[in-house]
Parts: sequence; structure tokens; C-alpha cells
Amino acid sequence: MKKKLGSQSIQFEQPPVITSTAAIVGPMEGDGLLNGFFDCVMEDNIHNYASWEKCESYMIEWAIRKAVEKDNSTLENVDYILAGDLLNQLMATHFAMRSLGRPFLGLYGACSTLAESLLLGSTLIDGGFAEKVAVAVSSHHDAAERQYRFPTEMGVQRPPGAQWTVTGSGSAVVTAQGEGPRVTTATIGRVVDLGIKDPNLMGPAMAPAAVDTLWKHLNDTGRTPDYYDMIYTGDLGKVGKQLVVTMMQEKGIDVSANYEDCGCMIYREDQDTHSGASGCASSGIVFASYLYSLLRQGDLKKILLIGTGSLHSPTSYQQKESIPCIAHAVSIEQ
Repeated sequence: MKKKLGSQSIQFEQPPVITSTAAIVGPMEGDGLLNGFFDCVMEDNIHNYASWEKCESYMIEWAIRKAVEKDNSTLENVDYILAGDLLNQLMATHFAMRSLGRPFLGLYGACSTLAESLLLGSTLIDGGFAEKVAVAVSSHHDAAERQYRFPTEMGVQRPPGAQWTVTGSGSAVVTAQGEGPRVTTATIGRVVDLGIKDPNLMGPAMAPAAVDTLWKHLNDTGRTPDYYDMIYTGDLGKVGKQLVVTMMQEKGIDVSANYEDCGCMIYREDQDTHSGASGCASSGIVFASYLYSLLRQGDLKKILLIGTGSLHSPTSYQQKESIPCIAHAVSIEQ
């Protein structure tokens, strides 16, 4: 069986199974639209740690351990961990891995990292290089704001198009055998940069990359949007979501009936997050809690999850570079 589809996609011969997931979030996320779906809601954003960054390390370690526990397995049975976060040099993830002690591949796809980790983990399993992997992502509002924008304590006014970085972590266990939804195909994205330079406008910056990957996925697989019950992007927020719909319409494809963005599914309107949620944990916590639950129950049977990532850094912004973006897609079928 040829596993390469078209120019950028993969078809798995023995589709790997997502046998368990886990999600931990901060209090703001726990009080949002998905209240009741998370495994753990922290009382505050620091959880008795000395810094926000240390709290983020705690979250990603907790999520991985919980997902493995829910798989009725142990860390010793996990061949590899694939994980990442938003901080410099994957700081939160690397410090968490000290305690987990498993072979580890650190991934940086910004907010596309969940889809990237599912894609690569599934490739390892379908290729016969692993029997069981754990994937995970994390982000922390206060730590990310301090790194990418302004010190959180300054209380800088945010423009209406800005999004709120999610505090949380989502993890999944992917195996060669077992019960659960399967990763059937994937599309590897390419870097797309249409010249946006404002780091407060993540949705508009990333939307073209999401459209590029979705368009390529449909062409490579020969599918139409209605093949899926739902198509989800990672964290485009309200503005970016509408841009995806408009840009796909310009290509002659209407996705409005079965498309949603994870960044629009986390916070209530009265939580004042402006355009919605962002961060690695945006798609991470939505998939590991709500979407996975719907898949296991059979309420969703086929979804396409498109992780969207903004690949800028504080250095590139200070040097007045525009924002390169990427999107990776995985189709998950029950």
C-alpha cells in the first residue's frame, strides 16, 4: 500500500488508535464553555509553584501521567513521548521530562504542535517503530504573555482582534492496538506568510496557512468537506475563523456548515477574551476533553483537526519581521 497521498499527505496502512486523553486547565478555562469536560481544574494559575513556567511544567507532566493512567498502562510501556509548548527552548516541556524519564522528542510547531505530535506519533506507530506513544502540549497565559508581548503585570490594553492564551495542557496516548478513534490520514503543512506583522493578530496571520493545508488535504485525499462530521482549526478565534470561511468560498468550497475553531469553543462571551482563545493548549484541551468524548460516544464519527501555528518569536518581532505560519491536519475517525 502506498502511504504517500498527493504532495503533502499520508494515509496510514494500520491506522493508530487514540486510546485515552487527559486535560488539565486553569480556573478561567474551567469556568468557560467546556465546564465539566476537563480532568482537572486548578484553583489558580500558579498552583503553589514559584513561577508560571514551573506551573506549566507541572500541567504537562500531570496531563501525560493522567492519560497513561486512563490507558490502564504505565510510563514504562510508553515507547516515546512527543510534546511541546510555546516557551523558549520548550522550557516547560523539557523540565517536565526530567521526572517522566522516557525517550522524548521535543516539538515546536507553536499552536499547531498537537496536530504535529499526533501526525508524527501515528507515523512512528504505523511504520512499526513504536507500539505506544504519548503526545502532549501546554501553554500558560501569563508565561506566554510575558515572553511574547508585555509583562503580564503591566495590564496592557488589548485590541479587539487579540486572543487570550489558554492556560492548560492536553495529552493523548496513541497505540498500535486498542479501542478508540483512529488517526487515518494526515497532511503536513507548509510555511505561509502573507506579511502580517502585528503579534496581536494571530487569527488573520494563521488563517491563510489553515486554508492552504485544508485545500491541500482535500485535493490529496479526493475528499470534500462533507466527508467529515466536523472540521476544527486550532486557535484562529472569531476573526481568523471567518477568514477561513471566506477564503475557502473564494476557492469554490463552502465549509460553513461543518467548520468550527477551537479558539471559539473555550471561553464565554462575558469572559472578555476578545476574539477567543489561542495557544498550544487551545486545540489541546478541546480535543483531549470535549472532542474525544464525542468521538468515543459516537456523536462524532469523522473529524479533521487542523492545528494552526504562528512561528514568530520576540526576536523576529523586534527585528520587524512578518509572521510565518503553519498548519498540520490529522483526520480522526471512530
